Amino acid sequence: MSLHVQKAAVLGAGVMGAQIAAHLANVGIPVMLLDIVPHQLSPEEAAKGLTLQDRQVRNRLAEKGLAAARKAKPAAFYDAADEALIMIGNMEDDLAQLKDCDWVIEAVVERLDIKREVLAKLAAVLPEHAIVSTNTSGISLAEMVEGFDSSFRKRFLGTHFFNPPRYMKLLEIIPGPETDAQLVSEMKQFAERRLGKGVVIAKDTPNFIANRIGTYGLLVTLQAMERYGLGVDEVDALTGPVLGRPKSATFRTLDLVGIDTFVHVAKNVLHSVTDAEEKKSFEVPDYIETMVANRWLGEKTGQGFFKREKTDKGREILALDLATMTYRPRRKISSASFEAAKNAKSLKDKLQALVYGKDVASQFVWDVVKRTLLYTAARQFDIADDIVAVDEAMKWGFNWTLGPYEMWDAIGVEKSVARMRDEGEVIPTFVEQLLAAGQSSFYGSREPGWRSFYVGNGEYRTLETPREKWSLADTKAKNGVIHQNSGASLIDIGDGIVCLEMHSLNQAIGSEMVSMMAFAAKEVERNWDGLVIYNEAKNFCVGANLMLMLMEAQDENWDELDFTIRQFQGAGMALKYLPKPVVAAPHAMALGGGAELCFPADRVQAHAETYIGLVEVGVGLIPGGGGTKEMLLRAMENVPPGVDIRPDPYIAKALETIAMAKVSTSAKDAKRLGYLRAADGISLNRDYQLYDAKQVALSLARTGYLPRQPQRVRVIGRDGAALLKTGVNNLLHGGFISNHDARIANQLIRVLTGGDVPRGTEVTEAYLLDLEREAFLSLIGEPKSQQRMLHMLTKGKPLRN
Repeated sequence: MSLHVQKAAVLGAGVMGAQIAAHLANVGIPVMLLDIVPHQLSPEEAAKGLTLQDRQVRNRLAEKGLAAARKAKPAAFYDAADEALIMIGNMEDDLAQLKDCDWVIEAVVERLDIKREVLAKLAAVLPEHAIVSTNTSGISLAEMVEGFDSSFRKRFLGTHFFNPPRYMKLLEIIPGPETDAQLVSEMKQFAERRLGKGVVIAKDTPNFIANRIGTYGLLVTLQAMERYGLGVDEVDALTGPVLGRPKSATFRTLDLVGIDTFVHVAKNVLHSVTDAEEKKSFEVPDYIETMVANRWLGEKTGQGFFKREKTDKGREILALDLATMTYRPRRKISSASFEAAKNAKSLKDKLQALVYGKDVASQFVWDVVKRTLLYTAARQFDIADDIVAVDEAMKWGFNWTLGPYEMWDAIGVEKSVARMRDEGEVIPTFVEQLLAAGQSSFYGSREPGWRSFYVGNGEYRTLETPREKWSLADTKAKNGVIHQNSGASLIDIGDGIVCLEMHSLNQAIGSEMVSMMAFAAKEVERNWDGLVIYNEAKNFCVGANLMLMLMEAQDENWDELDFTIRQFQGAGMALKYLPKPVVAAPHAMALGGGAELCFPADRVQAHAETYIGLVEVGVGLIPGGGGTKEMLLRAMENVPPGVDIRPDPYIAKALETIAMAKVSTSAKDAKRLGYLRAADGISLNRDYQLYDAKQVALSLARTGYLPRQPQRVRVIGRDGAALLKTGVNNLLHGGFISNHDARIANQLIRVLTGGDVPRGTEVTEAYLLDLEREAFLSLIGEPKSQQRMLHMLTKGKPLRN
C-alpha cells in the first residue's frame, strides 16, 4: 500500500460528515471539519452580543456537528481523546488550509448543484496530489465533475460510507469515468487496512450496489406483505435471523435507518432509472408517505412502524396497523414452515424450509426472495463487475448472513429456477447461461485457501485475496488439527506458530477448554515457536459457564469448584511463563474469563471493536481465574520507577474498574481501563487480525524472545485496605450500594491489597491466586450471589440485592 494520508478534511458536518471525521480521527488522521457560514444569528448568539463576523458564529454548524458526534450513541469515537485530532472551521474562511490535505471528502447536502459548487471551490485550492471523494449515496459522479479539469477528474471518486461509519463495515468505492485505476486500487487497500473497512468497487449507477439491492428488497417486502395480508410484526419474524438477516429484520431496520431516509433513497432510484417496470418497483406506498407527513420517522421521532408505550403490562412495544394507521399489541406469526425453519440447524436448511413450504408465510418469503434474486441477477453488471462485490456489499452494508448469490446457492439454483419458470418469470440471461453450461451454483466447490465464482458464459474465476487476509477455517481445513476436544482446538497456522481456537458454545470457558490451554502450553514448549489465541466466532469469549458453576454451588460441590478454578488459574500461569511467545487476539466481547484469557499473553493484538471487561461483580463474584491478580500487577506497573510514591491511587483505580464491572467501548478504551497495555496492538480490520497476531508472535520469536520470570509484588496490605474500605463504607451508609455489594467490594480489596499483611510485604503470584480463589469460593457460596447468578441467566441483566 503506497497511499499515505497525513491530513484529511471533511466538508459538511451533518450526521454522516461529522461521524466520518470522527472515524478518521479514530485511526489517527488529523482532520478538518468544515461547514457553511450561517446567514443569521441564533437567539443564543444574539443574546451574547455576537455578530455574523465572529468566528464562533461562523463555525457554528461545524461545532454543532462535532458536538453531535461527541454525544452519538453508539459512540462515534474509539476514545474521547480522539476528538483532539478534529479541527473545525467553515468553507469561506478555511478553504485555503486544505492545501495541506491529502484527502478531502465532500459530504454536503445531496443536491447536484451544491456538490458541483463545492467541488469547484476545492479544485481551485487543492494541491495536485490531493484526492477528492464524494460521500454521495447515489448522485452521478460523472455529472458532478462534468467540465472539470482532467487532472481533477483523475483523482476524484466516490467513497460511500454506511451509517454509522465507525461500525458499518461496508465502504463502496465508485470510480468516476476518468478516475485513475491505480488510485482506486490504493484507496481500496488504504480503506481496508487503515480504516478497517470491507471495500467493494461499485459502478456509477443510482444508489450503487447495497442500497440499490437493499432498497428494492425492502420495497418488494412491503408489496408482498399487502398481498398476503401480514402485519409488520409478522413480517419482521419472517425476515429476521431465520432468513439470515439481522434481528431488526425489515420494519425495525426502517425505524432505525429513518423512514424519511428510506424514502429519499427509494426516490433517488425512481427518478434515475428509465425502465418502466423498475420504476414501478421503487414507488413508495401511500402509508409510508403518510408516516413521513406525520413525522412518524422511526427511532429519531419516537415512533414509526413500532412505538413504545406504557400499558397495564408495563412498557410495551406496539406495532403499527397499516389498515387503520393505529398502534396495536404485537402478535406472533402462526406458521408450520416458520416453525420448521426455526428448528432447522443450518441456515441452508432454514432457508429451504421457508421458501419451499406450503403455507402463507412460506409463499410470502418465496415471493420476496424470488423477486430480490431475479432483480439482482438482472442488474448484476449494471452495478458491479462481479457477484462477489454484490454479495459482500449486502453482507457488510445490510448485515445479511448470505449475499443474494450465496442465498441462491443455498436454496438450490436448479430447483428455484424451475419453479420461477413455472410461475412465468423471465430468467436473466446471466443465470440461464450458468444452467446451460451444466453448472448448478454461483460459487464453485470451495477448497482450503481459494474460492471460485461465476463470471458469466458458464465460466468461473478464482477469487484473489491478499495474503494477509486469510481465515482460520481455511487453514484448519488445509493443515489439519494438532489436537482437539469439544471445547477447543490447536491448529498449525504455519511458520512454527500454532493457534488455540475456542469453539465451545458461546466460547464459554469449561473444563475442555482449560484442558486444551494446558495441552497447548506443553505442546508449544516442546515443538513450536509461538502461540496465538484466536477464533472466528461472533465473540472471543463471554466467560465461564455460569450455569455450570451455579449448579455446582447449589449442590455444594466445593471441592469440584476449587479444582476447576485451580485448573484455570494454573493453565493461565502456564501460558504466562511459557518459554515461547503468546499472543491473544480478542474481538467483540471478551468478558470475565475472556479477559483473563488475554492477560497471560506477552502481547494482545485486539480488533478495534473489542469490548473487554471483568464483569464478575455483576453476578455477585470477583474475577477468579487470575483477573484480580493481573489487575493488581498492572496497577503496580503504573507506579513510576525510582519515585517514592504510594501505589494506593493505582490500586484504587483497579478496584473501581473491577467493582463497577467496567467494559471497554473499544480496544483503545481498553488501554485506558488497564485491560490492555500500551504495547498491545490494534487491528482495524477483523479480516487481517489473524495475520497481524501471527506476525507479532513471529517477531517476538525471531528477535530473541526472553521468557518472563515469576514475579513478586510489594502489596499495600492491611493499612491500604483500611483506607479503601472506608470508601466502601461511605458508599454503603450513603445508600449507594447494598450490604452484599459492600461484601463483594471488601473481598476484592482483600485480594488487591495482599490480605492481612503489613504494607510493603512482598508476595508471590501464587499467594495472590490463593487469595483470589478463596474470595471467589466464599462469594459463590452466598445465597445472594447465587440469586444474582440465576437472575443473569434467566433475565439477562444484573440483580441488585
